[in-house]
Amino acid sequence: MIFNTNLNAIATYQAGKPIEEVIRVYGIDAKNIIKLASNENPYGCSPLVSQAICANASKVSLYPDDSMVDLKEALAKKYNLNAEHFIIGAGSDQIIEFCIRAKCQQDSKILMAKTTFAMYEIYAKQSGCQIIKTKSDMHNLKEFKELYRMHHPDIIFLCVPNNPLGECLDFSEVHDFLKEIDKNTLVVLDGAYQEYATYRDVNKAILVDVVQEFENVVYLKTFSKIYGLGGMRLGYGIASEMIMEYLYKIRPPFNVSSLSLLCGIEALKDENFIQKSLEQNAIEMQKYEIFAQENKIKYIESFTNFITFFLENQKCKSSEIAEFLMQNGVIIRDLKSYGLNAIRITIGTLEQNLKVFSLLKEKIS
Repeated sequence: MIFNTNLNAIATYQAGKPIEEVIRVYGIDAKNIIKLASNENPYGCSPLVSQAICANASKVSLYPDDSMVDLKEALAKKYNLNAEHFIIGAGSDQIIEFCIRAKCQQDSKILMAKTTFAMYEIYAKQSGCQIIKTKSDMHNLKEFKELYRMHHPDIIFLCVPNNPLGECLDFSEVHDFLKEIDKNTLVVLDGAYQEYATYRDVNKAILVDVVQEFENVVYLKTFSKIYGLGGMRLGYGIASEMIMEYLYKIRPPFNVSSLSLLCGIEALKDENFIQKSLEQNAIEMQKYEIFAQENKIKYIESFTNFITFFLENQKCKSSEIAEFLMQNGVIIRDLKSYGLNAIRITIGTLEQNLKVFSLLKEKIS
């Protein structure tokens, strides 16, 4: 049987291992497993969300409101924009797919950082696009500019902050970069971790006005991280009405469930939960930085809810450490698939992080 030949060049995306798999493989009791691999909020979600799910469980038999007007209006109020500037997806990665399918054709060119969110490349290859990457792992806008002038790509992806490394460009740098890009190139600003970045440094904040100033920009956000709704698969894109006209031609009907839409609406109401989550993340992040410094582990200053440890100075490879931690009930992300001897660890709760430090110390000593 012959399939889409573009798929031959694609490696299947490897998500963080689920708790259920660790239970099956290692026989560890679920209550003794800590998942710090997928950058979920370790404090769960707002109580308002949990209450809404229980109160509306009967709605699962009905198709959702395909206009999604209630959530779009809630987002419009949050950002002081018109509802027409928003599109809702099953996670922000679905909006990434919409962008590529709407803008690209066979052999279109897409520019991205060497080490960044894997789904940019996967969706691009599905459409038969050419991938252009910087030499630097992190976002180097000088290299981006050089490659842009050389290749004139159809889409540029900027991950701000960047997953899986954690670094983040200042908005002023992004803004200056956008001024140099022609209007026929779509620029996707992926802000999945923007709440964390803004909390740590206000200079990192992507101002939503950017989509009005630059009609070729799509700004992506998600409910999967700080809002704690990873299991609901809910994200959104913000862009000019001109871009939205084409993205909506790609969006399938009923692509987001009724409960997911409701959870997003309720999550937006609870600013207190968001603030507490940000505060705790900052406190625990500092402990990881201190641990790295004390144990001579190289790391990147992170503007997210995870930290990346580089292990060049350690006697263990990233795969060995990841396996050791998993055997002891701690799931992290091995970055070997990115060609890095590094691990990415979601910042957990105080209790979870103490266990991580203890196990890491045991393994690298």
